[in-house]
Amino acid sequence: MKSSWEVLKATPLFLLLLSHLLVSVPYKNQPGASHSDGYNCVGCVVVVSVIEQLAEVHNSSVQEAMERLCSYMPEKLFLKTTCHFLIQMFGSDIIKLLDEAMNADVVCHALEFCKQDAVQPQCHLYPLPQEPWKFTLEKARRILRRSSTMKYPRNVSSICSLPLLAKICRKIESSMKKDVPFKDGDSDKYSVFPTLRGYHWRGRDCNDSDKTVYPGRRPDNWDVHQDSNCNGIWGIDPKDGIPYEKKFCEGSQPRGIILLADSAGAHFHIPPEWLTASQMSLNSFLNLPSALTDELDWPQLSGVTGFLDSTSRIEEKSIYHRLRKRNHCNHRDYQSISRNGASSRNLKNFIESLSRSQALDQPAIVIYAMIGNDVCNGKADPVPEMTTPEQMYSNVMQTLKYLNSHLPNGSYVILYGLPDGTFLWDNLHNRYHPLGQLNKDVTYERFFSFLSCLQVSPCNGWMSSNKTLRTLTSQRAEQLSNTLKKIATTEAFTNFDLFYMDFAFHEIIEEWQRRGGQPWQLIEPVDGFHPNEVASLLMAERVWKKIQFQWPHVLGKENPFNSQIEEVFGDQGGH
Repeated sequence: MKSSWEVLKATPLFLLLLSHLLVSVPYKNQPGASHSDGYNCVGCVVVVSVIEQLAEVHNSSVQEAMERLCSYMPEKLFLKTTCHFLIQMFGSDIIKLLDEAMNADVVCHALEFCKQDAVQPQCHLYPLPQEPWKFTLEKARRILRRSSTMKYPRNVSSICSLPLLAKICRKIESSMKKDVPFKDGDSDKYSVFPTLRGYHWRGRDCNDSDKTVYPGRRPDNWDVHQDSNCNGIWGIDPKDGIPYEKKFCEGSQPRGIILLADSAGAHFHIPPEWLTASQMSLNSFLNLPSALTDELDWPQLSGVTGFLDSTSRIEEKSIYHRLRKRNHCNHRDYQSISRNGASSRNLKNFIESLSRSQALDQPAIVIYAMIGNDVCNGKADPVPEMTTPEQMYSNVMQTLKYLNSHLPNGSYVILYGLPDGTFLWDNLHNRYHPLGQLNKDVTYERFFSFLSCLQVSPCNGWMSSNKTLRTLTSQRAEQLSNTLKKIATTEAFTNFDLFYMDFAFHEIIEEWQRRGGQPWQLIEPVDGFHPNEVASLLMAERVWKKIQFQWPHVLGKENPFNSQIEEVFGDQGGH
């Protein structure tokens, strides 16, 4: 499968907003052939669907609906400008086809965003037209051939070729390839900028012109003169002449939290109001620029490294939040070394973006959570592409050896097992997808089938109507989890202790049901695949409690000086 950046360049940015990011970004670097035509098709169908539904909701013309959608786009990243550009390019033809009662599938095939060989099954999101498909499609093409406005190339060139977007595209490409902050004045892998792999992903740098100053390091001369570890604690107490860092943090066992994960760990999230016409407003896309430059991940709200308050109105906190509350000397010491599409196979391609010095830094708790992509792919027959237990063993051992050579002595590594993803189909298949809620015409079963037909499903094994295939996928996931468990119980390393933890999602579901919730409310509504923010925080709660009861030494001491730190330094500089 093409990398997410290759697909981004092949797809107009406006289509990217509502759909390429829906299916292609989380699953890059998976094995198999390229299916960029599939991504283009999904992108077109989603956008045309949204335009059509906006016209219906507001009882307006298609032209007005397109203008309304562009009015919702922010000015940042030239999103509004790009929207108007693409409507100028394609709008007239979309209007003609929708005015002839063609649905989004027909429109996108006629515009050649959807391309399929004659031998392929017909992929469609909506019910087929009453007239034969070939007749309807030929009718649509005749309409376009008569069009005097059709001046664009059928094979759409890269939107990044536009002068106003070229610089932005280069920034995003660089960030996605290197997995380190794009803006990093001193090249210490920490930044004062939030997105493009900045402090949303790892603690905020407090001096971006000095590479010896960054979160997680041992204090330099007890931080008498400057805050060398960015925890907000420095200087000397005038009452007794003792450095505050020494007084408050010495012996408190500071430690950071590092996540090695895929898109679930990075908290991949597409707000459903981006696709739901009845919910769209001027406020719907305010966070779109930030989300785009974070690759549609929201690590600042994730269950492991999240530092912002939850938007989901539940009390549970991230593991970083809890570590910081336990010991305020841990402030800003978090890293999300996560990538959409990550698996045990490709972690070696970006693990070097991890920042930890054995000689200079504090120990760390590392959570290894590759929970899906070793069994998930979009192939029609996904089983041959799944990681085998033997491959899993080799891949994970390679990762652990790398960690042993980079983590300070006294660190900890927790291997997280894979889930039984059959809960996805069981709890979603007969519910309506956001695109189908207005007219009750697109269930998740139909949505999953559409992605599978185009071979762009994030996980054809679990998002399939074939129960046997779902079972085989779960069986392989269990085998890989057992491999992780075996490694944790038989292997030893000099610089860290190793543990294993099951991904017991059924426990999360049971807890949520005790609170009056339903299982489907724990799954991202747009992609129908990722655990959402509530699920992520409930999992963090479970992980924390398990560590507390079984391996309490992993968390370090509770700092008795926390209240004094707050009194002197407030929030230690914020984030």
